[in-house]
Amino acid sequence: MHHIHLAEGMRLRFPARSADFDQGVEIGIVAALMSQDLTEFTRKISNDNLGQVRALVEQFGYRLVEGQADGEFVEINFYSRTARPRLRVVHSGA
Repeated sequence: MHHIHLAEGMRLRFPARSADFDQGVEIGIVAALMSQDLTEFTRKISNDNLGQVRALVEQFGYRLVEGQADGEFVEINFYSRTARPRLRVVHSGA
């Protein structure tokens, strides 16, 4: 059993369920967020679910960037492929 990250500082767990159930809930949450056509969002995903997440990303037209990993979880940033990149002005120190 592991914690499923819902939002920053909010986790959910199902003590009487198997790891497969937990992974299914985690994938269901990610799929629901992608189906809302969000331009970007961030989730903590268990390392065991990365393969399924990558398959979903392809199907929903997103791209992902892996962020910081902590133990059994990795932070993933999801970006819609239709979203334009954010540009910012950078000044040189000269």
